[in-house]
Amino acid sequence: MTNPVADPAAIVQGDKYRITVLTDGLVRLEYADDGVFEDRASTFAVNRRLPVPGFQRHESDGLLEVVTSRLRLTYDRGPFTTSGLSLAVGGGISNYHSVWRYGQTPDDLGGTARTLDNADGAIPLGPGVVSRTGYAVIDDSGSFLFTKDGWVSADNVNRVDLYVFAYGHDFREALDAFYAVSGPQPVVPRYALGNWWSRFHEYTADSYLDLLDRFRREGLPFSVGVLDMDWHVTDVDPRYGSGWTGYTWNRELFPDPPAFLDKVHGEGLRVTLNVHPADGVRAYEDAYGKMALALGKDPAAGEPIAFDVTDRAFLTAYFEVLHRGLEDGGVDFWWLDWQSGPHSRIAGIDPLWMLNHFHFRDHGSLTFSRYAGPGSHRYPVGFSGDTVVSWASLAFQPYFTATAANIGYGWWSHDIGGHLFGVRDDELATRWVQFGCFSPVLRLHSTKNPFLHKEPWLHPGPARAVMTAFLRLRHRLVPYLHAMNHRRDPLALPMYYRAPAEDAAYEVPDQYQFGTELLVAAIVTPADRRTGLGRVKAWLPEGTWVDVLTDLVYDGGRTLLLHRDLTTIPVLATGGAIIPLDGQAVPGNDPVIPGHLELLVVAGADGDFELQEDFPVRTQLRYRQADGELVVAPAEDADGILPAARRWTVSFPALTDVDPVATVDGVDTPFDIERGDTRTSITVHDVPVTATLRIGVGARPRLRRNDVSGLVFTLLDRAQIEYRTKTKVLETATADRPLTVRLSALQALDLDDALATAIGEILLAQEI
Repeated sequence: MTNPVADPAAIVQGDKYRITVLTDGLVRLEYADDGVFEDRASTFAVNRRLPVPGFQRHESDGLLEVVTSRLRLTYDRGPFTTSGLSLAVGGGISNYHSVWRYGQTPDDLGGTARTLDNADGAIPLGPGVVSRTGYAVIDDSGSFLFTKDGWVSADNVNRVDLYVFAYGHDFREALDAFYAVSGPQPVVPRYALGNWWSRFHEYTADSYLDLLDRFRREGLPFSVGVLDMDWHVTDVDPRYGSGWTGYTWNRELFPDPPAFLDKVHGEGLRVTLNVHPADGVRAYEDAYGKMALALGKDPAAGEPIAFDVTDRAFLTAYFEVLHRGLEDGGVDFWWLDWQSGPHSRIAGIDPLWMLNHFHFRDHGSLTFSRYAGPGSHRYPVGFSGDTVVSWASLAFQPYFTATAANIGYGWWSHDIGGHLFGVRDDELATRWVQFGCFSPVLRLHSTKNPFLHKEPWLHPGPARAVMTAFLRLRHRLVPYLHAMNHRRDPLALPMYYRAPAEDAAYEVPDQYQFGTELLVAAIVTPADRRTGLGRVKAWLPEGTWVDVLTDLVYDGGRTLLLHRDLTTIPVLATGGAIIPLDGQAVPGNDPVIPGHLELLVVAGADGDFELQEDFPVRTQLRYRQADGELVVAPAEDADGILPAARRWTVSFPALTDVDPVATVDGVDTPFDIERGDTRTSITVHDVPVTATLRIGVGARPRLRRNDVSGLVFTLLDRAQIEYRTKTKVLETATADRPLTVRLSALQALDLDDALATAIGEILLAQEI
């Protein structure tokens, strides 16, 4: 749905220029020598009919000024030039850097890139809509257009069409303006939020089903099965070309495709098939005859049907004949593995854009393909391409994933573990899975090499156990992820969205916000050999923070180094955070709405959370620190979707000294309590979804203090250093002396940096 024609009241126009004030911080600037301006939807801008913001127009001395509450545009009414067209951002962002001039490339904070194919570390990023200087620009001049009947055109030549974002440091508002013009992110299906299994491997139907059986026995949940190109015939007669493109099941491997897909569905997984469509449809394909007839060709001639995404008849047959037949057999959605560049038969029309747009429109809820430019957020999920197996690749991905939010792109799916080349490194593979657990989509994948595999049981004990734990955790996180999904915001956001004025928020590329409740600091470098700990630089905003995976407590308002062994990474929440989880320790494959929910509640401040499980099913969750009480309100619009009654477990990390009470609709109710060393969990059974559940732990509960002595001892006990050094460090770190004295004494021991910073983290986590 598009509404591309702006309100005339928002337009300031001359013979060859047009200025559209879309919002108080976003203007569209057009210049055309023929005086003809574009009102069709583009790949980026599909909705220009927005409420007209307040603005003023001034003309004097040959200059035109357009002024809103956020910007002042100055224009000499001639051809756009650096001296004749400028825009000053209000708000005192800087003395002079916050003035954009036409032709100037903004120093924005970056957006994303088309692909990470063959990337071994960082690559350049395209533009985003936020910057520290306060302005950013999207150049829509070269985008192709959508016609009223839903087709496309690339006839917008010799025109300038710019969108200037002037939101200062109001990054959230800039992103909202982007979505207002370019459309919101769709809500992806719930199943897309679980684990995806993918491998470029010549499976048979039996071997694939055996693999799913092994996953089930190992307690490893997967919600999506991705079949790479060997599902179709690849060994073809050379007269037809290569077997890279294909639409015909390989019946030597899959004798009965519908029966196979039915069994996979019976295991609780959806299925996507890989397609490389560039070579079109050749005569050996099962669907060739129907495709030829649909396009008015003689099937007996055997002439290849070229892939031409600009041919409307071909594209119709592509969906209605070629893909619909396979979908009727059980294919749930498509992996569009377009690797053939941005050019088509018509200059300006990118085949990847066309595939993404029309596949998503045809499917209605999900496709899987590379990024094609601003506006691509409307077609999730993104396939980031074939990265190199290396620490450099992993180190780039947290930054790359979060920064994509600056262009509204929230659903990157990476080849977790890397795709090709590299060396075997079990620590690297484990850290990648941990990041994958806290990324938009967790999809294990690798190239066609018998030694490149991602099954956890093929790794040694420690790595195997950790991978298994995080794959299970991913499915437990689905209630939280799906609630975020319904908000339509990027799941991963850079830290500077939280505090644009804090320099420290820009200096932690491995850290990001993960939904509204969590901060994640991915560990993307090898562990120190002597301490066995990985390390990451993090910035904690003001407040008290709890690592919900370890129950360690930190005082915020500072930058620090966080250290973790291979079993975990820092995942932090502040007071008032409420994180809903599936209550099963080992969830099933299909991440359905659970009958048992666990809520992680961080004490210390008030908090609210809307648990949206489907549309319009919502449950309001509320925690009030003064009362120490968690309230689960009656579910809204739950009939036929939620179970009649549920089990609720409420867990309080870093809270142990409590005396719980529980009521259902004001009546005391029995509960189970589990008191761990670092947290308390209360479980109430069979709570009607129409009832109000209250669980209290006493007024103004206080988080426990970290066990400094125990943490220091554990660290030193594991460290590969001299025993007498261990003793000396323990005595110094835990002495009954002021912290400043202990820190200076430790400094005098001249410890290795890795050990010194790890000890420092423990001692400085909380104020004394």
